Amino acid sequence: MVAHINTVSFHGVEVKPVDVQVQLSNGLPAFNIVGLPDKAVAESKERVRAALHSLGLALPPKRLTVNMAPANLGKEGSHFDLPIALGVLGAMGVIPSDELANYVVLGELSLDASIRSVSGVLPAAMHANENERNLICPKACGSEAAWAGELDIIAPADLLQLINHIKGTQVLSRPEACLANEDIVNVPDLSHVKGQETAKRALEITAAGGHNLLMIGAPGSGKSMLASCLSGILPPLSPREALELSMIHSLAGMLPAGGLIRQRPFRAPHHSASQPALVGGGQKVKPGEISLAHNGVLFLDELPEFARATLEALRQPLETGDALIARANAHVRYPARFQLIAAMNPCRCGYLGDEDMECTKAPRCGVDYQSKISGPLMDRIDIHVDVPPVSISDLQGACTGDGSEIVAQRVVVARDIQAQRYGDLGVNATISGDILEKVTNMSDKTRAILVKSVEQAKLSARGYYRILRVARTIADLNGGAEMLSTSDIAEALSYRRMAI
Repeated sequence: MVAHINTVSFHGVEVKPVDVQVQLSNGLPAFNIVGLPDKAVAESKERVRAALHSLGLALPPKRLTVNMAPANLGKEGSHFDLPIALGVLGAMGVIPSDELANYVVLGELSLDASIRSVSGVLPAAMHANENERNLICPKACGSEAAWAGELDIIAPADLLQLINHIKGTQVLSRPEACLANEDIVNVPDLSHVKGQETAKRALEITAAGGHNLLMIGAPGSGKSMLASCLSGILPPLSPREALELSMIHSLAGMLPAGGLIRQRPFRAPHHSASQPALVGGGQKVKPGEISLAHNGVLFLDELPEFARATLEALRQPLETGDALIARANAHVRYPARFQLIAAMNPCRCGYLGDEDMECTKAPRCGVDYQSKISGPLMDRIDIHVDVPPVSISDLQGACTGDGSEIVAQRVVVARDIQAQRYGDLGVNATISGDILEKVTNMSDKTRAILVKSVEQAKLSARGYYRILRVARTIADLNGGAEMLSTSDIAEALSYRRMAI
């Protein structure tokens, strides 16, 4: 007799079905697992043996073979423990394995037969729902799985509860969906930023259109504080965006409290982060910071201090919104549609242009320092803004400008205009070029100014379209006029750093 249990394997955000086949046959006692298991899967037999022993069950003195099909697909992770254990129980006749034919099973076993939480429950539940199947998962992950739909979910705390439920001697209720218990982050208010009116305006445009932003200024001018204010003016996550983001965090094992994430992520890795940490990868391919920042913000402070190869790896994700990780044993894809917010000093000493404080190597030190950022990467950043030092009079004066709440209202209005215009296609920063050309009408005079500026600055085609995207966002903040005005184009050009 061969018992069959359905489970899944994860390759990026792609969920692939796996059939766990368990057979008891005559021969020397053995417990073999085949089907390209990794170390964690190969060790499952010891955890399964100990868990059954804690329930007073012993493996029969026969040859026990576990095959995980398809055999040419690598199996990674401890979530195969529970499917293997149920397959063994079915082969032994302890439970009727045919009753589990319509379930996808995943969970890690402890030696005392308790079922520990595993990563990837949310995408596994969505896969089960799409294929009209139900789910068996750990109790700690039940609320996470409940967001996938109206499928039947069994979430036991231990193996004994699950056996009793299958036999009908105990009934486990379906878990309730809940939101993640995220830590409350104190986001600075824009009204607390003294001076820097140009930078605050650029930050508002960045939030309204989903643009990338680079701030260049002396140490202590407020670049990091401005970046931290962005979370307070971004619109809330839509249900679809929250589900996409939660799936990625679930695969990374970082979904807090088993619920759905409701806040846009703000990821700020240190400049010593490696390329796999930022983009994704490793021996067991995991999502990187750019994927964990999906539908949110990736803040790179001290941009030139990052390794050059690490920064160059951002080129493709910034264009496509995907992180494609190719390894000899794995080719996976993770979503990575994020807003890049970067900050840097104008030179190594940080005081380029200040006659009293700049070093003796100026201006050569500024050219050398800023050249660490390649032209193609700079070309992909929509808005470049200088953040000068704040004067003592501004610091001693009262705060000026609108607060985050008022700015956030204007951002939401601009985003609503874009949603009505594009539907589910995205925002100004992400729509395709052919659609952009249709929504950026302008007078002949305005177009002549744009063409002359682009030709004088020798901007690339990408730079030209970036200016159009920013100008479209500025127009949306000003009421959403169909025709771009000369002032819209002029302001967008002012945010384009023509040369470094």
